[in-house]
Amino acid sequence: MSDRVCVPDFIRKKRQGERIAVLTAYDATMARLFDRAGVDALLVGDSVGMVALGYASTIPVTLDTMVHHTAAVARGTERALVVADMPFMTFQVGVEDAMRNAARLVQEAGAAAVKVEGAGRVLEVVHRLTEAGVPVMGHLGLLPQSVHRVGGYRTQATTAREQEALVSDAVALEQAGAFAIVLEHIPEDVAGTVTRRVAVPTIGIGAGADCDGQVLVGPDMLGLFDRVPPFVKRYAQLSATVTGAARSYVADVRSGAFPPVRTREKVPSA
Repeated sequence: MSDRVCVPDFIRKKRQGERIAVLTAYDATMARLFDRAGVDALLVGDSVGMVALGYASTIPVTLDTMVHHTAAVARGTERALVVADMPFMTFQVGVEDAMRNAARLVQEAGAAAVKVEGAGRVLEVVHRLTEAGVPVMGHLGLLPQSVHRVGGYRTQATTAREQEALVSDAVALEQAGAFAIVLEHIPEDVAGTVTRRVAVPTIGIGAGADCDGQVLVGPDMLGLFDRVPPFVKRYAQLSATVTGAARSYVADVRSGAFPPVRTREKVPSA
């Protein structure tokens, strides 16, 4: 598994019916481990704000923050495609700003692609970036950067009108040049409709089994948090393991068991 995954591999996998596995990563150590496991892509999500930085949402995450974490992930990755989120207000204001900001994530941080949320005015950004040679992953459904507008982290596209609009947005993203589309927190049948309508792969998160691939937040998958969304499957329970190890360390330090006392060798007399 030495060949690096690239954008055309995503299209090929969809055509051949191969499922795509994506995880989020925010540092070189975890990126190295996930990459070694064979994931197809590592998404450096602006979820770093909630997962690693203690924010209540993704809104406070800056471009500098994303450059910093993306560079760390890129340094720890040999095979997987590294995709960086463009954070809040780095692509919504104008196309020229979006292109400059995306250039930092690619040139300075080492991302192979960027991800943007939504459609509408964002479509021109997607078109210009792909035209300039920057691969773009789209994102529809629940848009974390718009959480204040939509009123929380709730299921999207629940009415017939909303579902029709989401399918149209997916088609428009494909036509604008997006190489894949994340579908977050939408009904499974809607995700299935989108998956059948577009030629680019769909990557689901809380969108059911009909998508071409799946993405999970790495620490959620590893069981590092007590509370996770209901669609998450925990493949480990590392929170208990880490806490237990730390308690053992604290106990050893306080008892004097760590570090071990070494017997000094006597120096032979002359």
